[in-house]
Amino acid sequence: MTHKILQIENLHVAYGGIRAVKGITLDIAPGELVALIGSNGAGKTTTLKTLAGLLKASSGKVAYAGKNLSELAAHQRVALGIALVPEGRGIFARLSIAENLLMGAYSRRDQTEITNDLQRMYELFPRLYERKEQLAGTLSGGEQQMVAMARALMSRPKLLMLDEPSMGLAPLMVKKIFQTISEISAQGMSILLVEQNARLALQVASRGYVMESGTITLTGSSQALLASDAVQRAYLGA
Repeated sequence: MTHKILQIENLHVAYGGIRAVKGITLDIAPGELVALIGSNGAGKTTTLKTLAGLLKASSGKVAYAGKNLSELAAHQRVALGIALVPEGRGIFARLSIAENLLMGAYSRRDQTEITNDLQRMYELFPRLYERKEQLAGTLSGGEQQMVAMARALMSRPKLLMLDEPSMGLAPLMVKKIFQTISEISAQGMSILLVEQNARLALQVASRGYVMESGTITLTGSSQALLASDAVQRAYLGA
């Protein structure tokens, strides 16, 4: 059996009396970019929050690099190498770009490497370097998405989870963000991409899962899902 960096088995998540995730199973191999697509309210964000330790699973198993995550707090998962770029970005509006990025490295103590990684983030997102002293709350939506992604990468994750990175962005900025996602993936990062824009997500991913009403209804290679009549009707406007 191929080693998986992430393995989810029969995951159930409920909160406020709502069964949001109903027994999903999915996995990601090291260095793989996997898309999780579905309409609003399908349970995609709940899944990511549970993986990040922000919500508690009702039942099921989540293993990261073979380690059971069920009893680990969110900050412990970050230390293991799991990072979430949340829906809505969640940046620190009253901190500068540079301060936001350094917050991503809060659990690290390797000061020289942190400085080197900061430089790498500015190379990956040149626009952030130009404005590094600017308050993050004054940036455009696309620039804030760059800050959120760079902040997550500053924790040196092995698994990067992205929740709706294209949401609310202008088409040119969406193109830039997805180019960056492809670039990060090409460097060997494992990525779980949650995205309502199914076509975009499947174009950059190698495999995908379709989620509806808390369950996985379809899975396969990106090419197979793009060609699927059901996916085309539901998500690609065919």
